[in-house]
Amino acid sequence: MTAPTILVADDDSAIRRVLSQALGRAGYEVRATGNVSTLWRWVNEGQGDLVVTDVVMPDGSGLDLVPRIRKVRPKLRVVVMSARNTLLTAIKATERGAFEYLPKPFDLNELINVVGRALETPRSNAADAAGNATPDERLPIIGRSPAMQDIYRTLARLMPTDLTVMIVGESGTGKELVARALHDYGKRRNGPFVAINMAAIPKDLIESELFGHEKGAFTGATTRGTGRFEQAEGGTLFLDEIGDMPPEAQTRLLRVLQDGEYTLVGGRASIRANARIIAATHRDLRQLIRHGLFREDLFYRLNVVPISLPPLRERTDDIPELVNHFMARAVDENLPLKSIDDDAMERLKSYHWPGNVREAENLVRRLAALYPEETITLKGIEAELAETSPELAETGGNGLSHSVERHLKTYFSAHGETLPSSGLYGRVLREVERPLISLTLSVTQGNQIKAAEVLGLNRNTLRKKIRELNIPVVRGSK
Repeated sequence: MTAPTILVADDDSAIRRVLSQALGRAGYEVRATGNVSTLWRWVNEGQGDLVVTDVVMPDGSGLDLVPRIRKVRPKLRVVVMSARNTLLTAIKATERGAFEYLPKPFDLNELINVVGRALETPRSNAADAAGNATPDERLPIIGRSPAMQDIYRTLARLMPTDLTVMIVGESGTGKELVARALHDYGKRRNGPFVAINMAAIPKDLIESELFGHEKGAFTGATTRGTGRFEQAEGGTLFLDEIGDMPPEAQTRLLRVLQDGEYTLVGGRASIRANARIIAATHRDLRQLIRHGLFREDLFYRLNVVPISLPPLRERTDDIPELVNHFMARAVDENLPLKSIDDDAMERLKSYHWPGNVREAENLVRRLAALYPEETITLKGIEAELAETSPELAETGGNGLSHSVERHLKTYFSAHGETLPSSGLYGRVLREVERPLISLTLSVTQGNQIKAAEVLGLNRNTLRKKIRELNIPVVRGSK
């Protein structure tokens, strides 16, 4: 039986030689060239069982050749390799029909495994139906480290699908950026991207925020409220900090994922859900499951494709590119152009970065705005890092009113440019009223007469509130 022939194209003769030797030892016949025109001639002549091509060639782009190869020889697989190892390259390779994308440098054993899979795996209709839209050149995620390359390849494979994705990573690692990339370059790019932060919304309001509510569903619901599922119709719903979702909302979300339908709070009619679900968290959901705080069945519904984002301290090779990117962005914001010398950059690479990429961005913007010299030195970096301390949990004043104000500011900011659904006043009052009455009954050991006195309520009013809010009353407990 004749050995399969691999057509290799790379403008670097040393790389051609190494690849040819490795593939030859694996039992394949190899034909190698340093230009696109020769590769295209071989393909047109019917030569080769598989193509391995670089992107940048002296007479053209190997990436641009992929759709042409698919047109004349649909069954011929193409493996794309590139030193331009960005998310955009991975997306383009996948969209144009490449079987696999390998960022340089790569392990030769990995290439052999990819070649073997490419020759053995039947071509699917899904691969042929991949979108042909070309994304623009603005990169949503910065970094070329090996850790990021694995993520880019995973994202590229997910673009033509509607699979549910779970993004896990520390705060500041860019979970929402990944979610937006999946949307902006995916099959639902023409639909809305709707985000909701579970940690920023009071637990009694989450179901209404997600699913909407009917008029009269609760006190203050004077009109029908549109939920995030409805707002995300035809697009993507990003559920950030899913680990903070209360149990009742978890149950309703599970039903949506199982049945593909939901009902408004206070409603009866089922509404068909038509949104891709992407969830994210910085918490260990498996630990929450063990403590009974997160539903195991919901976890497996959400965790169809897990993506783990590395902290910045584990991809320090990306720091120079990130810093330069944020410097350029600062210029776009009318801040002065700055540069960072080599010693200062090395110090940034050795820093622990507890706030991850978000902390790096804030540091760069601060340096651009406040540092007087054009070139930032090690002394300037050391001064800034010395003043860096974990952000205090409590800021901007003391007392209940300040706490409520901070909470509501976070709640409104979680909506972005949209407004909360109607009936907010009544929902917020309910959110405060239930724990207030429940805790007062607890400290009075269930004595409703004493609780009414503390609260300044009529006894009958208190009893009515207990019934309406379904507050358990246990006498003699504290």
